[in-house]
Amino acid sequence: MKHSKFFLVLILALAAVLSTACASTPEISAPGVTLTVDPAGGPSQVNTGIQLLVLMTVLSIAPSILILATSFTRLIIVLSLLRNAIGTPQIPPNQVLIGLSMLLTFFIMTPVYNKVNDQALQPYLKQEITQEQFFTKAISPIRDFMFKQTREKDLELFLSMSGADRPKTLDDIPTVVLMPAFVISELRTAFIMGFSVYIPFLIIDLVVSSILLSLGMMMLPPSLVSLPFKILLFIMVDGWFLIVGSLARSFM
Repeated sequence: MKHSKFFLVLILALAAVLSTACASTPEISAPGVTLTVDPAGGPSQVNTGIQLLVLMTVLSIAPSILILATSFTRLIIVLSLLRNAIGTPQIPPNQVLIGLSMLLTFFIMTPVYNKVNDQALQPYLKQEITQEQFFTKAISPIRDFMFKQTREKDLELFLSMSGADRPKTLDDIPTVVLMPAFVISELRTAFIMGFSVYIPFLIIDLVVSSILLSLGMMMLPPSLVSLPFKILLFIMVDGWFLIVGSLARSFM
């Protein structure tokens, strides 16, 4: 909120400078180009333009928010570790993993988005709440989601580094403290799940390596022989069903 207010003040200052310049020169001409500025524009027109610029600023940081404040981080890390555990670094391709992670993110975050829409977006569009109330009500469901997935230890780490007073309730914890704590908690959870995924494939690699060594076939790469068995194991246990189901249930 502080950053958005800073951008709003900066935009207002620029608008004031431009309006002063345009009042003295309502028409600016160049070879083949004529720019006419109407100094009689009302405050509502200026306010609409400022809101549009603020909206464009928010949209520019939306990808980062989507990655760091949702389930996307855990999903993409676990799926990437799964691909490496099987031994196929390029299959499935990055585009497929990112697309699957995005679809799962939309599926998992749908209840949160519905709350944001019902509590904040629709009342704001109907002009029932102010813009400040809209931001407060919109961030609340997202904060609740992040609190459920964040360890208390990680929150204490960033609270101590920020130098803020110890909060009495969760509402007193700033969002700038909650988000990095949520991210490192997600990274830890993702690596734990990735380690669990690695174990069965690692066992296959060890068994194949031992068999090849006992047969004296030391020149044959173990990964070349173990790859078909790992793919077969993954198919027999219906791996994608288990992985996707476990990832989705881990957020419930």
